[in-house]
Amino acid sequence: MKYVVLMGDGMADYPSRRLGGKTPLQCAVTPFLDQIASEGTLGLVDTIPEGFTPGSDVANLSVLGYDPKETYTGRGPLEAASQGIPLGPGDIAYRCNLVHIGEPPEGPAFMDDFTAGHISSPEAREIILEMNKKLNASRYQFYPGVGYRHLLVWRNAPGSPQTTPPHDIPGKPIAPFLPQGDCAEEILGLMHAAADILKDHPVNAARVAEGKKAANSIWLWGQGGKPQMAPLTQKYGLRGGMISAVDLLNGLGIYAGLKPLRVEGATGYIDTNYEGKAAMALDALKFMDFVFLHLEAPDEMGHEGNAEGKILAIEFFDEKIVGPILTRIGELGEYRILVLSDHPTPIDVKTHVGDPSPFAVLSSRREENLARGLKFSEAQAVAGGLIVSPGHLLMDKFLQDWSAFLGK
Repeated sequence: MKYVVLMGDGMADYPSRRLGGKTPLQCAVTPFLDQIASEGTLGLVDTIPEGFTPGSDVANLSVLGYDPKETYTGRGPLEAASQGIPLGPGDIAYRCNLVHIGEPPEGPAFMDDFTAGHISSPEAREIILEMNKKLNASRYQFYPGVGYRHLLVWRNAPGSPQTTPPHDIPGKPIAPFLPQGDCAEEILGLMHAAADILKDHPVNAARVAEGKKAANSIWLWGQGGKPQMAPLTQKYGLRGGMISAVDLLNGLGIYAGLKPLRVEGATGYIDTNYEGKAAMALDALKFMDFVFLHLEAPDEMGHEGNAEGKILAIEFFDEKIVGPILTRIGELGEYRILVLSDHPTPIDVKTHVGDPSPFAVLSSRREENLARGLKFSEAQAVAGGLIVSPGHLLMDKFLQDWSAFLGK
């Protein structure tokens, strides 16, 4: 049996006036997602436990079968695992965004762009390495990542403040959301020192000359120590792989015992290599039992509030990833497919929300499918009447207790 999880990050949404009261999923042309929902079983999954901030870290931890209440320490250490960065017992890993802070002549500084105008990886790498040279490298180490997404590790950190994800505060004054509590003063000092370096950096000068946004600040958040997680592969006796452009998912995969499968041209944005991801999944399934394929593009479009872009990202997901895999996976023998959104990222909210998201499962064994003729959308998932809560139970049902999808 081959098992495939196809994740459209942030794909779920709310009905929008801009779309005539429909969601991007309802507007998108998705024949393959609809085929899985129609011929298989459609439902909702609640991936965000009460008390947790909605995010892809918590949501995908749940989807992989881990209870965030028992295993979640923060986003930073998961991304550190993807980059092969070792963490000692007292080390704290922070996600480090390069951002653009708006500084109007009158009024407070605000979060203008949490991606610094989607700064390129080569530009960002030059900036991150410069900060390593000029800041206290004996205590803090910066690690360049992809685009605007980077890491800071504080060795033997004496504590950890409260922080806020920058994508949760687009257009808002930053003052109420700066680090607070334990060690906040030191983290704030580091952010201010970084801003001084960025102010006159040649990369930013070149970007401004080209009419692009400067990366005029760093934003530290999502910190945590090394988590304790039993490998998914050990629990179920499977060999598996993770396909994603973002360090968060690759790090989660490493802790879950899944091999990172790198795809050239995977960007974590709408211009990613969709075909390459689908081809990698099908090739990996020739010698693996389980593949988790993650697509970031719908989430990025949601953060931008880009309705047309989100519809397009969903259609690309369906046409270039779901379709080829659904069409060819039968060549490898029996299979089960799970397609889902980890959380909604509504275009009118521009950040994550914790509502349940639609999922659909399809088995090559006909008797394992409800086949109610439903389409893959939020409203149809509600109408289906099936909800998996808490969400970390979904993976066990998918891999072992399939009868739960049939109401047994």
